[in-house]
Amino acid sequence: MTFAVLAADSSTGQRPDLVGNARALAKTLRDRVPQAEALRRLPDDNVQDLRLAGMFKALQPRRCGGLETDLHEFIDAVAALAAGCGASAWVTAVTGAHHWLIGLFDRQAQDDVFAANPDALISAVVSSRGKARRTHGGYILNGFWPFCSGSTAADWVMLGGIVQDDDGQPVDEGEFLIPIAELEVKDDWNVASLKATGSNSVVAREVFVPAHRFLSMPRAIEGSNPGMAIHEGSLYHSGVIPVLAIALGPTALGLAEGALADFKARLPGKQVIYTRHEIQMEMPVTHVMVADAATRINAARSILHQAARNIERYAEARELMPLDQRAQVRMDTAYASRLCLEAVQMLYLSSGGSAVALGNPVQRAWLDLHAINLHGLNCLDTAREMYGRIVLGLPQNTDLI
Repeated sequence: MTFAVLAADSSTGQRPDLVGNARALAKTLRDRVPQAEALRRLPDDNVQDLRLAGMFKALQPRRCGGLETDLHEFIDAVAALAAGCGASAWVTAVTGAHHWLIGLFDRQAQDDVFAANPDALISAVVSSRGKARRTHGGYILNGFWPFCSGSTAADWVMLGGIVQDDDGQPVDEGEFLIPIAELEVKDDWNVASLKATGSNSVVAREVFVPAHRFLSMPRAIEGSNPGMAIHEGSLYHSGVIPVLAIALGPTALGLAEGALADFKARLPGKQVIYTRHEIQMEMPVTHVMVADAATRINAARSILHQAARNIERYAEARELMPLDQRAQVRMDTAYASRLCLEAVQMLYLSSGGSAVALGNPVQRAWLDLHAINLHGLNCLDTAREMYGRIVLGLPQNTDLI
């Protein structure tokens, strides 16, 4: 597959049209979905096409060979991919977030990953499931991390862990950057939705991590990280949790937009059984349902882009995003994903018995959206409680805001 502009060209100032490339690629990715789901990971051809289209480099630092694009283009490109293949979009989105996060690491850590290979891919499990102890020159990390999306294509992995002192008491927590060859990757991704994301579990046993490959998450959340001053643009001045949260929304959006298009394509001439041969497209109940679903999807798109504008406003001013604004972004991104799920639930229940057939695209979107809504950072009930406490002026119940 060819694309209009494959990579940024410093001599001409050209850069990839990520949204156009994503739209061009979506049909090919859709055709490969049965193969991807059978593999339980992205086919190598998908990974290669996503590389050529510039997708993995969207939020990667420019100094590391990336595009360092804005969040709006990132949202629209991932959503366009998701209309063809939710798993490809999900891996692209979370990889993009990880490539953004490495921009906050020490310069040497960035160079460790990208200096020799600007096309390197980073998988991650951000939550602090592991335990580390300090040693000369760095840390020793141990732990088990499930849900490492994109692990089968990754060159490096970021793993969250708690740093403990000699008495086992926590003194810090954050992200440890490790070559995937130093980890065990389990072949355990056997699931009902987002089947092709290769989100296997990874295991670290007494893995040494140099000090420069550790990022303290509490300090990063409060706007203090070694990478911030390295980059000329404002992208890496963005709030940490807001960026990680917003990266989860575009796949949901694209799945919902794709499901609506698929529903509409199957509608002309379709009769409703157990009626007097009524045509579904002509029934008022269909008009009301489609309007409701489309409005939810449109609202989700607006919410994500408004959240991106809020993030960028503070980043461009080089100001720490206030706690209430960070909390609102986390709430809004979870709410946008839920709106997409609700919309596709309506479409699915109006698709008739054929929707239960394996391979039905509306069913696949419905399943994938459930997985996205189960992500810990995207769980609506958790986000509601977190945001409600902030709105009411109560102490926050999580540091991940």
